[in-house]
Amino acid sequence: MPIVAQSTETTDWVSRFADEVIEESERRAPGKPVVVASGLSPSGPIHLGNLREVMTPHLVADEIRRRGLQVRHLISWDDYDRYRKVPRGIAGVDEEAWAAHIGKPLTSVPAPAGSQHPNWAEHFKAAMIESLAELGVEFDGISQTAQYTSGVYREQILHAMKHRGEIDAILDQYRTKKAPAKKPQQQKPVDEAELEAEEGSGAAGEDDGSSGSAGYFPYKPYCGNCEKDLTTVTSYEDDTTELTYACTSCGFSETVRLNEFNRGKLVWKVDWPMRWAYEGVVFEPSGVDHSSPGSSFQVGGQIVGIFDGKQPIGPMYAFVGISGMAKMSSSRGGVPTPADALKIMEPQLLRWLYARRRPNQSFKIAFDQEIQRLYDEWDKLDAKVADGTALPADVAAHARAVRTAGGELPRTARPLPYRTLASVADITAGHQDQALRILSELDPDNPLGALDEVRPRYDKAEAWINTHVPADQRTIVRDEPDTELLKSLDEQAQQSLRLLLDGLADNWSLDGLTHHVYGVPKVQAGFSADATPKELPPEIKTAQRSFFALLYHLLVGRDTGPRLPTLLLAVGQERVRTLLGE
Repeated sequence: MPIVAQSTETTDWVSRFADEVIEESERRAPGKPVVVASGLSPSGPIHLGNLREVMTPHLVADEIRRRGLQVRHLISWDDYDRYRKVPRGIAGVDEEAWAAHIGKPLTSVPAPAGSQHPNWAEHFKAAMIESLAELGVEFDGISQTAQYTSGVYREQILHAMKHRGEIDAILDQYRTKKAPAKKPQQQKPVDEAELEAEEGSGAAGEDDGSSGSAGYFPYKPYCGNCEKDLTTVTSYEDDTTELTYACTSCGFSETVRLNEFNRGKLVWKVDWPMRWAYEGVVFEPSGVDHSSPGSSFQVGGQIVGIFDGKQPIGPMYAFVGISGMAKMSSSRGGVPTPADALKIMEPQLLRWLYARRRPNQSFKIAFDQEIQRLYDEWDKLDAKVADGTALPADVAAHARAVRTAGGELPRTARPLPYRTLASVADITAGHQDQALRILSELDPDNPLGALDEVRPRYDKAEAWINTHVPADQRTIVRDEPDTELLKSLDEQAQQSLRLLLDGLADNWSLDGLTHHVYGVPKVQAGFSADATPKELPPEIKTAQRSFFALLYHLLVGRDTGPRLPTLLLAVGQERVRTLLGE
């Protein structure tokens, strides 16, 4: 009986899946590397919903590696799929011109104008590969174009054609079922092949193969003339493997020998289970769209037996939502990608968002102000892990975010609060010397020596400010005092400004100014600046809000803005005194 490595961390979903996968792999292929898989279609920008298709098996594979076992994480690039439609909002793509390529393999479609890549699929694969490297995801990439066109799957194709009657009988169980009502359009981690199968349901050649007077065929040739898959198999001989097809797009037809023909592929609902058997996949998650009767995963579980394989184990994963997506949609014409997220957040934070939630739990990735709260939550967890007060499940999620089996991910040496860095980047508008001055004054006892100490977090915060904060919410410090407002102030308001200015020099640090700014209304009301909320009447909160609003108006001409202590440091003592009427 083989010994199955057990988890040293039994507190999170990743460890539990790793236990199951190792045990199942020993049953199926004892002594061989564990195989987990993901599938991605580079039919356009690969979005953050699709990333869950990769991160779920990655985290499980990484846990298996941590235990000293061999594991392969396959990412199957479905780049031999048909070009289904022209995505909107892609730079360098004329929708009418690129529509002429619909029906061709993705690797036969030109890349967007200006791209450095040879075709459409490689263009969108490249961005994802770069993001996965930054996220620390180790994988073996498999191009389905390379697999099919080199004849790797020839035996599997001939086997499927020989057993087409059995495949047809399985698929026929679902063809008479009423098609489900179309769901409202939303960002979902659904693969393009499944979407194509759903949209093509009931149309010959689109859903599960070619059916006609010659019978059912689970294979779809690409036309030898126009390269499109708008073809119908009109005859096939098992003994000779002679296959005749006709193209409904250009009228071309030809007869080929399938035992030497490499320009076509198995239809999706047969292709996927064939690959499970061919690669020996033990674990592969799938989106919730696969859970419906007749979906690729459900049907594949029956068809895989024809190839003497078994269906992988793996969870259905829930949707990944986006907060602040409207901004992205208007600028990109689509949902955000991992590369978009990594421009504004460190890889540790993005990994943590996927690691801390079980696959069946949905969550949101923030591109709006919520990103600041997420970073605050992450920094609190980081501190709790460091001092040993974090809960076991949180410790596990944190560990999976900051390191892989291969080692620690690069991190910011001095991770100052994201909201503070964003405020400084906002106020200084790209002036790095000013940013360094302000950040150095946050903690006078331990001043910052160079901006590199707060990179890459500072760069991510600056990118967020520049790309996701609307112009009307940016901070512009006044050039001159608002003399009219200063003249109109009553005695109480004037006194609050004097109290602030009198203690400015002695409290010129982030902590000092935080205590001082909140303390002014307390002192005005006759309380100690150190008084806690429990010791204060409710009116103090109202007084604080009024005082803060006054400061914002005098400094930036608005009711709100960055946190006042950070704003004061950014403006500088001399300019603060001038703007507050000293």
